[in-house]
Amino acid sequence: MARRFGVFVMLGFSLVNLIRFSYASVVSTGDFNDDFSITWSHSHVNTSADGHSRSLKLDQESGAAFASSNMFLFGQIDMQIKLISGYSAGTVLAYYLSSDEPNRDEIDFEFLGNETGQPYTLQTNLYVDGYDNREERTSLWFDPTEEFHTYTILWNAHQIVFMVDWVPIRIYRNHEDKGAAFPSSQPMSLRISLWNGDSWATRGGLDKMDWSKGPFIAYFRNYKIDACVWKGNHSLCRLESNKNWWNKPNFSGLTPSQRRLFRWFIAVAVTGVWAKPVTFTEGFTITWADSHVKQLQGGSSIQLILDQSSGSGFASKNKYLFGRVSMKIKLVSGDSAGTVTAFYMNSDTANVRDELDFEFLGNRSGQPYTVQTNVYAKGKGDREQRVNLWFDPAADYHTYSILWNHCHVIYFVDEVPIRVFKNNERRGVAFPTLQPMAVYSTLWEADDWATRGGLEKIDWSKAPFYAYYKEFDIEGCVAGAAPASAAACASNAGNWWEGPAYCQLSAGQARLYRWVRLNHLIYDYCTDKSRYAVPPAECMAGI
Repeated sequence: MARRFGVFVMLGFSLVNLIRFSYASVVSTGDFNDDFSITWSHSHVNTSADGHSRSLKLDQESGAAFASSNMFLFGQIDMQIKLISGYSAGTVLAYYLSSDEPNRDEIDFEFLGNETGQPYTLQTNLYVDGYDNREERTSLWFDPTEEFHTYTILWNAHQIVFMVDWVPIRIYRNHEDKGAAFPSSQPMSLRISLWNGDSWATRGGLDKMDWSKGPFIAYFRNYKIDACVWKGNHSLCRLESNKNWWNKPNFSGLTPSQRRLFRWFIAVAVTGVWAKPVTFTEGFTITWADSHVKQLQGGSSIQLILDQSSGSGFASKNKYLFGRVSMKIKLVSGDSAGTVTAFYMNSDTANVRDELDFEFLGNRSGQPYTVQTNVYAKGKGDREQRVNLWFDPAADYHTYSILWNHCHVIYFVDEVPIRVFKNNERRGVAFPTLQPMAVYSTLWEADDWATRGGLEKIDWSKAPFYAYYKEFDIEGCVAGAAPASAAACASNAGNWWEGPAYCQLSAGQARLYRWVRLNHLIYDYCTDKSRYAVPPAECMAGI
């Protein structure tokens, strides 16, 4: 899911960096040996020869920790961290500031380990005068074990801002004037520790450490500490100066670009737009004929079966309102005439349903597969288009995707757009905007119409028929019941699929779309005069 967030996040990165560094008087990469001391288990701390990188190890013998030699009162701390890869359930990596007093102040990043394939959970917390219970948790929009990412704490007399790759994920403002405690007087040191927290860290302690997967290792590099070194003088650390850039009025709140990034984060955190099933069991449920649905490779791929006794099908556990859905599918091989493999979204609302369809119409051996697309909006369908595929979809897996936003619905085959259905509500054409839809797939018999208009019948001697699925990829706004879901999933800059770049085809996509229309389109309801003496309104408006 990270690949599509990247454009927006990198834009934010450049803007935030520009604003930040223009005020920073000292930005330097330090030496771990000079600026930190090991506070727990020297044997489990490894530092590079130049002192610019460090790792911590956790095994059954011990965890490990280090802390800054200095204490600070206000400033900004950055560190690049690569988290434990693979199975890390029960582990806790803490990156935090702490005053180490009985009534301590503390500002925490805590990375809570996961089972293989599950998202890492990031917990933030604050202690003020010894009191905490201010936890917030979120999933990250990338895999923090694949490469280094930057985690930042900005702390001044006005606010504390937690940032991940320059994206603000939490803001805690100073409301001492209203009686709310704020860490404004106790200096704190920077601390990093890796330890066993399996009594609570992963799924409330249900998932325990698996020591056979150890040792568990986390990596650190490129730290920057721009902060007031504590010398016993509060007023010195509160000065607004070029040296203490973090105290300037510009940093009493978020910048416009940071606000934009924070809104993006809140949108995805609240609506769950990075809900992206990794395996079938996590994201889907069998809806038709359990005996005809086989999970392969630990649930990472699925086989649907059609024979004379039954077809089969499955559906997503969640419904979505806008986003992108894709699957890799390998269709029925050989003589598949009369079969239909369907991959679609459906609101399941009877006479007013919204539905976005891929239907793969079986063929006689040696004939090209036909893919039919259709759009239902507010119960109105009959918008079929058919395309002959330019490859054999039964020989290997290919990716089929639906992009659905406020501007249009686009159907893709291997990232090639084969159909665009624009939002022409202003012209009176219904468009799916309010009803959340689940993701479905079915394999069934339809030999009364599917192949050559029903002339070619299913040959049961060739049964059973198999279709295969893998790489289930859903990036959309997880929705509740309409119409409340429409407000929660409203168009905003936080939903990457609503960005300007996704409201029109790129130049390359437009070229591919024209190629498909010229060379592979074999039926279009807009030009079927036997059905429509006057083309439907959306055809007149352009599709």
